[in-house]
Amino acid sequence: MKLQDAKPGKWQLFRIWASIGLQSFGGGASTTLLIQRAFIEKHSWLSIEEFMHLWNLCIFTPGINLVALTVLIGRKLGGTWGIVVSLAGMLLPSAMVTCLLTVIFKQIEQIAAVQAVLRGVIPATGAIMLLVGLNFALPLIRRSYKEGILYLLASSVIIIVCALAIILLKLSVIIVVLGATLLGALFFSPKPAPPLLPAPSLLKEEQEEQH
Repeated sequence: MKLQDAKPGKWQLFRIWASIGLQSFGGGASTTLLIQRAFIEKHSWLSIEEFMHLWNLCIFTPGINLVALTVLIGRKLGGTWGIVVSLAGMLLPSAMVTCLLTVIFKQIEQIAAVQAVLRGVIPATGAIMLLVGLNFALPLIRRSYKEGILYLLASSVIIIVCALAIILLKLSVIIVVLGATLLGALFFSPKPAPPLLPAPSLLKEEQEEQH
């Protein structure tokens, strides 16, 4: 086993989550990207497939998805104490900094330079969201090589249908997620395995016993 594959200690887990919380400027997309880089790319404690599995579980729960993801990753890597230190590292330092910045921002928000800075943050956040989306798409592309191009086409259909439902029809996220669940069951349900036929030698033996 590689050294980076060993599970982290409590203090290391706290430091990693605190670093993520303090660097996650730009909202949920930047936080998701930092989590991917820390736990998948740098330390190899999770694969992208495992990360997507945990993320999909978070989609089905109400509330803040990133908090749920923090709980699931903490539990996987450190059990009950992993949950405690992960939440503490993720929330406490960043919450204190956020409160401090909010107080400062209220004093300078009308300055033209500050408004210009905020306008520049929007395209940067869009770029981060695009990168996160590409990371989510990689397992679909890899799996399409194993299961055929139809898998990738079916995934693309679900993506397009969900996007159109939100943009054009203004449907609720709950309805879109439930609809995607039904589409997933329709497109990706495993086919029943064909019944195993007995070997010819066994058939011959059974025929001889009957005679």
